Amino acid sequence: MVLRLFVRLTIFYAIVTGAVATATLLVPHFADYLPIGGAQSLLSGPTGDPFDSIEIGASRVANLGGSIVWLVIAILGALFTTLPVTWTYMASRNRAEYDQALVETMIVLPLAVTAIVVMVHNSLALAFSLAGIVGGVRFRNTLKSSGDAIYILLAIGIGLSAGIGALEIALVMTVLFNYTMTFLWVADYGALRGAHRYLRPNHLPPETQEEQEAETMPAHSDKP
Repeated sequence: MVLRLFVRLTIFYAIVTGAVATATLLVPHFADYLPIGGAQSLLSGPTGDPFDSIEIGASRVANLGGSIVWLVIAILGALFTTLPVTWTYMASRNRAEYDQALVETMIVLPLAVTAIVVMVHNSLALAFSLAGIVGGVRFRNTLKSSGDAIYILLAIGIGLSAGIGALEIALVMTVLFNYTMTFLWVADYGALRGAHRYLRPNHLPPETQEEQEAETMPAHSDKP
């Protein structure tokens, strides 16, 4: 199952990279609509004004139609960047800790964050208004595993990267994340006999999982 996940991730990234490269070669102006390049603005250093906005890639598009195309590509980019993360989650969780709602949240959350960042990136007033709205709506959710918080944080990071036109940051982040998690799964890094583990296949029936857990638990002695 680990090998299947590794091959699936590699093929997906190869197909997406090839499709974007081919579209850029066939349509010269297609690069203007790609939500990339924002990492250079972030890494170039501070401007001296803490309230200075970040120039996102949509500023290269001068008309309404082009702006809509840029936004659609940014949202689709966030979606396709998040999909491999959900595959890693679904493959590495057991039945007791698997949460379908979290998978759906990981897919939808970057889309919403992308649109929100595009709206507020150039307006301090909108940013404060959004903070007040979010503060008024109370979101309460208890994650089944502490490791699930990493996936939520990663989904937010993907949305932020796509919203500011720096999707290359999300791509590098998710590629390293997925392959690192796959390596940890294969190497069983940090394993301790009888300890709690969540990097375990979820395709096994509950009876088999209970037998495996019983084998890994240390034997109890009747002696005091």
